[in-house]
Amino acid sequence: MDSLLLSQYLIAGIVIGIIYALMAIGITFIYSIMKMINWSMGEFYMMGSYLQYFLVVYFLGAHLWFVGIPLSMAVVFGVGMIIQRYLLRPMFVGEMERKDEYATVITVALMVFFRNLAVVLAGPNQFAPPDYAGPTHIGPLPVSGNRFVALIGTLVILGLFYLIVKKTWVGKALRGSAQNRVGIQTAGVNVLRVDQIAFGIGVSLAAAAGALLAPIFLVWPENGAVATMKGFEIIVIGGLGSIPGSLVAGLLLGVIESLGSVLISPSFKDVYGFILVLAILTIRPTGLFGERQRVA
Repeated sequence: MDSLLLSQYLIAGIVIGIIYALMAIGITFIYSIMKMINWSMGEFYMMGSYLQYFLVVYFLGAHLWFVGIPLSMAVVFGVGMIIQRYLLRPMFVGEMERKDEYATVITVALMVFFRNLAVVLAGPNQFAPPDYAGPTHIGPLPVSGNRFVALIGTLVILGLFYLIVKKTWVGKALRGSAQNRVGIQTAGVNVLRVDQIAFGIGVSLAAAAGALLAPIFLVWPENGAVATMKGFEIIVIGGLGSIPGSLVAGLLLGVIESLGSVLISPSFKDVYGFILVLAILTIRPTGLFGERQRVA
């Protein structure tokens, strides 16, 4: 194979892998704080793509597509905080024994509800927002303009996420809750409010991925299903609860899928991720960055 073409596919894999990681980081972040898996994460991705489509097509125009990203994230952040307050907070109030089962039932119900709500409100058809940008180049290599701006947008969002978590008081509270929920309560931090903020941030990251990828993977009620599958593949590969692991695993998954599509067959693109998951679990059952839990 021509080295230029191989480099092009490699860069394409890195680009899509970073965007995959945005979804996975949202899942991991919620798990780190609340110790629950949000099975409806794909539907928040879907919400972000629909919000972006309607904002760009009916209000902002194609030239202001970048304004729709934070607006979509803000709306989904608010929806996430409301859902956490009224549907998920009961997990941590009172004497509920099987919190994991409760969270699974609620989030699966949300997945079904939001998916069918999208069909009722917008129909089963696919929509395509206007292109964000024309074709461009990374060095000598041609790259899709939509993928390039999605990459830049993802890097900006990840940079802001890092600053919030590492440099702000809210970030300290979030990190403290992930390490010791009881400890931060003794320091006077409202851990229930921290959970609410964490859930809102996590689902808004999924919405950002949906908004950025809207012109690439189109907008329709079930477009979050594939994104959810990729997200869970990534957290298994990187290690459940590890944000750096999600980023590295996202890059690895994107490159494997891209190179597999050109070297073997594009028909099995979604299979390569599962093969990678099985290979990693065979070598390291806790994932690349996962740690074994000590059981008393």
